[in-house]
Amino acid sequence: MLQTSAGTPGQLGLRLQAFVCVLFLCVTPAALHPQCLDFKPPFRPDRDLEFCIMYREFGCCDRQKDQELMARYYRIMENFTERGHKSCAGFVLELLCQECSPFAAHLFDAEDPSTPLRTIPGLCPDYCSQFWNQCRSIIPFLSDYTPLNQAKDDQNRFCKLLELDDADYCYPHLLSNHKLNQNLGRVQKDSDGCLQLCLEEVANGLRNPLAMVHANDGTHRFFVAEQVGLVWTYLPDRSKLEKPFLNITKAVLTSSWEGDERGFLGITFHPKYKYNGKLYVYYSVEVGFDERIRISEFKVSTNDMNLVDHTSERVILEIDEPASNHNGGMLLFGDDGYLYIFTGDGGMAGDPFGKHGNAQNKSALLGKVLRIDVDNNDKGPLYRIPSDNPFIHEPGARPEVYAYGVRNMWRCSVDRGDPHTKEGKSRIFCGDVGQNKYEEVDIIEKGCNYGWRAKEGFSCYDKKLCTNSSLNDVLPIYAYPHRKGKSVTGGYVYRGCEHPNLNGMYIFGDFMSGHLMSLKENTNSGEWKYNEICMGMGLTCAFPGLINNYYPYIISFAEDESGELYFMSTGTPSATAPSGVIYKVVDPSRRAPPRRCHYEPLPVRVRSNLIQFVPQENLIGVELPAENTSEAEPTRTYELLLDHLDRLSEREQDRTTPAPIRTTRSPQSPKRKGRGRKGKGRSRSLSELHNGVVRLVRDEFLHGDRGRVEIYVHGEWGTVCDDLWSIKNAEVVCRQLGFKYALKAARNAEFGEGKGLRILLDDVHCNGTEFNLLNCIHAGVGNHNCAHYEDAGVICGNSKPSEEA
Repeated sequence: MLQTSAGTPGQLGLRLQAFVCVLFLCVTPAALHPQCLDFKPPFRPDRDLEFCIMYREFGCCDRQKDQELMARYYRIMENFTERGHKSCAGFVLELLCQECSPFAAHLFDAEDPSTPLRTIPGLCPDYCSQFWNQCRSIIPFLSDYTPLNQAKDDQNRFCKLLELDDADYCYPHLLSNHKLNQNLGRVQKDSDGCLQLCLEEVANGLRNPLAMVHANDGTHRFFVAEQVGLVWTYLPDRSKLEKPFLNITKAVLTSSWEGDERGFLGITFHPKYKYNGKLYVYYSVEVGFDERIRISEFKVSTNDMNLVDHTSERVILEIDEPASNHNGGMLLFGDDGYLYIFTGDGGMAGDPFGKHGNAQNKSALLGKVLRIDVDNNDKGPLYRIPSDNPFIHEPGARPEVYAYGVRNMWRCSVDRGDPHTKEGKSRIFCGDVGQNKYEEVDIIEKGCNYGWRAKEGFSCYDKKLCTNSSLNDVLPIYAYPHRKGKSVTGGYVYRGCEHPNLNGMYIFGDFMSGHLMSLKENTNSGEWKYNEICMGMGLTCAFPGLINNYYPYIISFAEDESGELYFMSTGTPSATAPSGVIYKVVDPSRRAPPRRCHYEPLPVRVRSNLIQFVPQENLIGVELPAENTSEAEPTRTYELLLDHLDRLSEREQDRTTPAPIRTTRSPQSPKRKGRGRKGKGRSRSLSELHNGVVRLVRDEFLHGDRGRVEIYVHGEWGTVCDDLWSIKNAEVVCRQLGFKYALKAARNAEFGEGKGLRILLDDVHCNGTEFNLLNCIHAGVGNHNCAHYEDAGVICGNSKPSEEA
């Protein structure tokens, strides 16, 4: 049992040390639901915490929040004598720092965004008794919730108000709760070792969405291709342009019958698309009585960045298809700048074409990985052969061939490499669909033979070819039998920012079984460890906006411009059935620290109508809380706690075109329903913020009393220009934030530039008595003639400034 007395620094240190030890135990899996006050998973801070050191390894506070809590601590403790410090400092530190706990949402009853928020965390009875006996005089400085203050002279009543319905989460006993702390911060597994992940719905109503790509042009748009020959543009806010980016439905050969492998199969953008506007597509066509696969080049319209110039098509390559299946369909550019084309073996079964089949015949383009150079092709040949292609000097071999012996590679990807070491960069992973027994995953290398039709996975298929000593084939990194799935869908090595635990994990799936799977390389042995991926059980996915289910036919995987991972699946595998959905893969156990994954999309000029995204999928298997229709008892707002919530909203990206994003209320246990609200102030969500609310943000997190001024107006945060910025203006801001004095009116972006935000106010002139900056004279919301290097800031304080200030 952990020491529960906070009376001395030594006892406090024992508790902090014990918690850090518990935090990283390597033990068996467990069901837990860590969650922060912003309803998101905890994280490992980028910088060491100085105040709440018990959560320096993992929790809900970054350095900025840690400094704010420390500033609040000193503001509280300045009201007490040396004796009061000795008796209560440890209690105040621990209570304040529970906002940093990985279980902060439980401690403050914030698991459900619709419920009010506690002002003091839920306490275990024995700890509450000690706190009350030693430090009840400090209660008004920690909370202004009227019932708590009225009960501060009655121990039983006071501690009853601070009880949690779920006693497992009360402080400090949760620190020694083995069930809650085992494997904390790691991807959770069920009893069978299946990794517990969650999903976020991104798009829906699509007809067999088989490719999602980005243009790598800084706009963070994504383009989704349907099998029928339509490509749609989606903006970063997930709204869809009403007019398709590309429409070649009249040329594409496909049908409505389930399982038809023909159609629009692949799309990729030139690495220099931002400058040359070129993209490449792979689709099935019918020429006379022949079926072919066609690789074509298009250019974007010079008049509309969201529309292809359909008259610009140039056919780069056409290949006859002897059958309607095994059409391949993948296009991608490698890190070498060359275009890779992945063809199927021609169809039927067993690659029956010629003596050894198409895949082993280097004079045929089917059953191959092709590599061509499409740069500088505006004049002269449409493509050239890279000088280091492996078979350019082999008699009879097609010079386009880069690798051979493949059956029907369905979905390949280029590894971006480890974000820090770049290990693994440029590797090409592919899923190769098997025949009768095995599916396989390969890493493509120059000149290699991947074995088909001699081998299927690690097993012989054509026994005569399999024993040929000249086969010299490369074995897959992984193969699985048909009892697990019958049609592999290749995926990606995760290299995104938002989910650090997934880094280096190759995530893929199976079209027929609907299984999601993962491989992780042991860099010392070179072996790949397999783990199946399951949807999170119980409360694992009980975060706003997350779901734990998907349609079973996994068609394709994708990554966006920032490297986050997605997959596409459908409920009906027909080119005309609008049941396709795009899902983003989410690790609920740990996220990146706040602001690490921030990006600023370049503006997109939109000439089409927008279709706003409306999620259709729901979290299943979890009882969601009923709407709270009873009004919480009105209380005087505790300004610093609400300022904390305001600062958390900084994570919301400023978007060019806002879209309604669904949020799912996190579940609570049935016994929580209908209970009275205890020890809570009124909560305030982003949608409830009032115009004129301000917050302080800065690049270097030194104090909680200074920073760049950001103001909330009409649903967005923005900055204030320093034209006419004065100490009177600063007084309005500081008083609004609860400080007595303004010590400085900072100019010239002293606390950093708010480049991700709009400039909302300029030429602000206050007399110092206004309620907020909107009540002062200004140029009008959104009107300005300045730039972010003129962002205004303030330094506030509770001590009277000197004359020089």
